[in-house]
Amino acid sequence: MNKELLLKSHFHFIGVGGIGMSAVAMGLLKKGYSVSGSDLVKNNETNKLKHLGAIIFISQVQQNIDFVTSKFNNKLINFVVSSAIKPDNEEFSYCRKKNLIIKHRSEILAMLMQSYTALAVAGSHGKTSTSTFLSTLLELCTHDSSSITGGIIPIYNSNCHLENTKFLVAEVDESDGTINKYKSDIGIINNIDYDHCDHFSNLGEVISCFKNFASNSKKLLLNFDCEVTKNNFDSNTKWSNTTACNATYALIPTEINENHTIGKYYENGNFISTLSIPIPGLHNLSNITAAIAASRMIGIDFIEIKKNIKYLKLPKKRFEFRGKIDERNLYDDYAHHPNEIKATIKLGRLFIKQKRNNEFQKNRLVVIFQPHRYSRVKQFAEEFAEELSKADVIYITSIYGAGEENEEKINSTIITDLIFKKNKNVSYINNYNEIIKNFFQLTQKGDLILNMGAGDCHNFWSKLHMKNNSNTSINL
Repeated sequence: MNKELLLKSHFHFIGVGGIGMSAVAMGLLKKGYSVSGSDLVKNNETNKLKHLGAIIFISQVQQNIDFVTSKFNNKLINFVVSSAIKPDNEEFSYCRKKNLIIKHRSEILAMLMQSYTALAVAGSHGKTSTSTFLSTLLELCTHDSSSITGGIIPIYNSNCHLENTKFLVAEVDESDGTINKYKSDIGIINNIDYDHCDHFSNLGEVISCFKNFASNSKKLLLNFDCEVTKNNFDSNTKWSNTTACNATYALIPTEINENHTIGKYYENGNFISTLSIPIPGLHNLSNITAAIAASRMIGIDFIEIKKNIKYLKLPKKRFEFRGKIDERNLYDDYAHHPNEIKATIKLGRLFIKQKRNNEFQKNRLVVIFQPHRYSRVKQFAEEFAEELSKADVIYITSIYGAGEENEEKINSTIITDLIFKKNKNVSYINNYNEIIKNFFQLTQKGDLILNMGAGDCHNFWSKLHMKNNSNTSINL
């Protein structure tokens, strides 16, 4: 970093508490920049930023902007927004009115990536998990790696670990089209699916967006098992979990249970070794294979990878075990797209299969799902119903709008009614308070209860714990 620029620059984040915004803000602080930010709520991320020296406002009013411009009047001030910040946000609109310098989050992350050998993780699904696995392997194998991701990486207990290292793992987001801002030494595309229908009109637009990302990557690593990437992208470097032919890196599973996955690992069609991975699920195996492949591409010895693979852990909110309450097992997952739900329910079934030792006890998979965005519900209602109906009992809550306007008056009963045609054990419950209130009537002993969504649904377990703390054992 240019030291003169460092001393003369300040960054103010509008909406600093978000998982992606806070990671970039933390990275700037660790690089020596002065940082401030605003959000309407306090959370772990705003508390960490404050501890590191950031000025945090728990409001979003124009007086915050006046304070920042006055306090840092000797610096070049950049006001940073993400696509989640709406034009009518008071701080954002005031910045535009005053013709202040406004940057998108992606521009700042792209700037931070420039001083590293950057490994950028992209794709419709599994970005955070792949980033976590790759970050863990690089940290343990090289001790010379940093990370900025959209989730909490267990080895760092943070969404940002930015030091003066050689490598940087960066999770990059396609949801708003800003993925074309990033230049990387290795670009990783997990998979491509039609999503983010508030921004993209069809799958073709999503593919075009990823092609921009691919063209900005010096080397490209592709998932050979995804039909969209396989048919639309050209790269000499691919990974697979179904075939060792035509794939540079392959990890073919031979055993999957609730504790681990065992598979045969190949490079360029040649068998190398058997690996035991401490994480279940085929979708997780794909993400781990991508992490192994990227590690090998930068020259990490396979023996080192095999030695450290036992330390891999899932990031927070990815089939995260939250504890037990009266013989009910509680899990959290970020799944909010039908294909993510499909993979998560399949994993839940694997856990139930392993636990069903008593033939007289019926272990049920109970899903509580908070739909995310009206546009996504409108686009994928039938697909949601198809996948969610595969659970034994389904509770659908109201939609988390994520700032979207509900102009067409869409609600969750669209999904509930479609599920009912396939599985009668479905109910619409307006809010989580009702679930907390009636939790023991809605569930039974032996249930695996899976709480899914990308909104505020993950506060559910802590609220349940507060109401029933004498009977609960929940990891908060």
